[in-house]
Amino acid sequence: MDTLVQKIEEYKAEIKNYIAQKSEEAEAFRIKYLGSKGLVKDVMGEMKNVAAEKRKEFGLLLNEFKLFTEAKYEELKSATAGGQEAAASDMDLTLPGDPLPLGTRHPISLVRNQIVSIFQRLGFAVAEGPEVEDDWHNFTALNMPENHTARDMQDTFYISQNPDWILRTHTSSVQVREMEKGKLPIRIVCPGRVYRNETISARAHCFFHQVEGLYIADNVSFADLKQTLYFFVKEMFGRLSSPGGQGENVKVRFRPSYFPFTEPSAEMDISCLICGGKGCNVCKHTGWVEILGCGMVHPNLLDNCGIDSNKYTGFAFGMGVERITMLKYQIKDLRLFSENDVRFLRQFTGAV
Repeated sequence: MDTLVQKIEEYKAEIKNYIAQKSEEAEAFRIKYLGSKGLVKDVMGEMKNVAAEKRKEFGLLLNEFKLFTEAKYEELKSATAGGQEAAASDMDLTLPGDPLPLGTRHPISLVRNQIVSIFQRLGFAVAEGPEVEDDWHNFTALNMPENHTARDMQDTFYISQNPDWILRTHTSSVQVREMEKGKLPIRIVCPGRVYRNETISARAHCFFHQVEGLYIADNVSFADLKQTLYFFVKEMFGRLSSPGGQGENVKVRFRPSYFPFTEPSAEMDISCLICGGKGCNVCKHTGWVEILGCGMVHPNLLDNCGIDSNKYTGFAFGMGVERITMLKYQIKDLRLFSENDVRFLRQFTGAV
């Protein structure tokens, strides 16, 4: 115990002579002596090594040492606070403040919100689901059983801990989860991020964003689908020309296609807004850009989700938000969206 008492006396002498002229130095004192790993705590930890009959005496000594150190810290803190007040009094409060740069939402968020808003005006609700999905919801329930050739269309990221877990390749998995609830009619849009193992280029990326839509009720027809999508293009890009029409307005066309979860299926193109239909790298020099896929919900999909395919019909569609954003803002390289280049992002300040 005599050694410990001597150590405490040495610490007290050191503390008594400690001088601080700045608040940072006072804080350094607190950390060194009173912090969670400070000297006071180290000394108090020596209590276990003191004989039982002397612990009361040593405890009083320790308490006095702690109070002495805390008093010194308060003294240092008060002394350095005066310097801060003096510095503050030298400020000229009439000078203009530093300007704060105005931030904004990312262009992908701007366009995604606009897409969702358009369909909400038609009565569509928003549904969301997990980005890490299982095989059933991402493939099998969507009429793509194991070894189905349609799975080759989507290079998938698998989770190593569980081969049944994947990063979803589309937000169609959210549609399956909503259909499994059995609450009809269903009228939803499903925005979200999806992942595919693709080579990154000006036209493709390993992750991107989608907005998919689903409408299931009595007597839903392909005509309902077309009119819904005509309304979307009109609201997003402006007035429409008739299919095959001429002029500066946006032109629209439907092409037959194949998707395992819809039948019949189609792809919807609009005239390229970047080159005006003359041909560029975005439209592959065709003058047309595909903006979404669509079709009537396949009866097998309805049956997989417990919906009577003899009673109900529906349509579905899905679009890439990046593609729509590129057309809307005349952007020619998809990689710009994920590079976090402030010069690029500042262009969208004030965009709606």
